[in-house]
Amino acid sequence: MRSGSEASQERVVEEKKARMNSWKDNVSGYLFIAPMLIGSTILILYPIVASFILSLTDWNFVSGLEGASFVGLDNFITLFNNPVFLKGLVNNFILLLVVPGGLLLSLVLAVIINKNVYFKDGFKVIYFMPYISSTVAIALVFQVLFHPSEGPINQFLMSIGVENVPQWIADPAWALPSVMIIIVWTQIGFQLILYIAALQNIPPELYEAAEVDGASALYKFRKITVPLVTPTTFLLLIQGIVHTFKVFDLINVLTEGGPANATTIPVFYLYEQAFEELKTGYSSAIAVVLFIILVVITITQWFGQKKWVNY
Repeated sequence: MRSGSEASQERVVEEKKARMNSWKDNVSGYLFIAPMLIGSTILILYPIVASFILSLTDWNFVSGLEGASFVGLDNFITLFNNPVFLKGLVNNFILLLVVPGGLLLSLVLAVIINKNVYFKDGFKVIYFMPYISSTVAIALVFQVLFHPSEGPINQFLMSIGVENVPQWIADPAWALPSVMIIIVWTQIGFQLILYIAALQNIPPELYEAAEVDGASALYKFRKITVPLVTPTTFLLLIQGIVHTFKVFDLINVLTEGGPANATTIPVFYLYEQAFEELKTGYSSAIAVVLFIILVVITITQWFGQKKWVNY
């Protein structure tokens, strides 16, 4: 039989081995996540912290860091007294309307394609193509389509007797709606694919039971389909809202923020101030405001989803 001291020594050795194995596992885990951790720190966390610091200065990056001076909240005060920024902020909130509208359209199309259409895979590809296409190419195509006089859209409208055709991107009243149409068109494919995947996970027995009870197609859509795809809707809602706050390349190529700042949004105004006016501190203040707005919207959605998302 082993003495008590021997048993105690074995337990100590086993504990040391366990700690050593645990340490090795931790090191291995950190090594695996190191590339993503380092990349996220350099490309995401550091720029966020730097933006908050620079927003309190009047730094112009051409002059170097020695040219920066602390100005406190002056950039933010100037920003919220700037009519161009305020108009861009209003435009961005109007742009948010494309999110629920696009989601509803995508869900209806997903239901139709999932049940009543042949060659479903072909339609999925057709709708998905705009999403993976170059935004610059899309903007150039729509510049031609939306041309006030020679564009195919207005040519068609005039051919069927419409006299006062919209001027589209040349008209301040129609420029932002034109951008909204393009955003819906480009995003609908991605949303459609996810909704079709969600629809295929709904148990068919629910629809069969509703049919036995005499439920209409609209009733089944409202009471079965819509509630059971709410997790997908929540995901697409967050993705869509974030996307509307960073629509830059489309506006830059299509309208350059015009006419009369009708399509200017904060991220485009940020680009102008940072890389054309070289006001790094001022543009950092714009970035901070956008960051805070997105954080508030995301947190609100996260807590609000508990009341309408069914998992």
